Amino acid sequence: MQSYQADLIEIADELTEAYVEVFTAPPFEHRDPAETRAAFRQRLEGDVRREGFQAWIERSADGRIAGFVTGWTTPAPFRTDRSYGAVLERLGAEQVDELLIDAFEVDELGVLAAARGTGLGRRLLATATAERSRAWLLAWNQNFDTLAFYRRIGWLEPEVRGDETDIIVFVAPTHPRTP
Repeated sequence: MQSYQADLIEIADELTEAYVEVFTAPPFEHRDPAETRAAFRQRLEGDVRREGFQAWIERSADGRIAGFVTGWTTPAPFRTDRSYGAVLERLGAEQVDELLIDAFEVDELGVLAAARGTGLGRRLLATATAERSRAWLLAWNQNFDTLAFYRRIGWLEPEVRGDETDIIVFVAPTHPRTP
């Protein structure tokens, strides 16, 4: 497994294609590949400059990307763009401050179809959070296999204090303030 920081941009085209392969397949088949490609690539350009940004890539025997994970340290104040507003609605400001601020935010985790069932997703998450007891991530509430995976490996859902949304927040099993 190879670790990256801002140098991830050197393989941005390859990573973008892997991302599109994962996030336009079921249950995301409703996403347009061209729009998904453009949006991810644009986000990646900014994400690599975030404080604490890190990424890990695992390659298959043929050298292609088999899986990836990216993340960074969640800054204060908590953002409200993308899905962050839904997180704030779901958990409330107090829990967001307590659980998520200054924690490692797993932004993207993807395992390509050929590598599923090999333990790669678990290894990627374990690597990303190995030196960070405080970590968190989001999942779409309709991505049932992924939700089951996170629960099976011990990731926990904080108490919902606000409105239900279409995202689920998970904190690492090692988080010192686990629910």
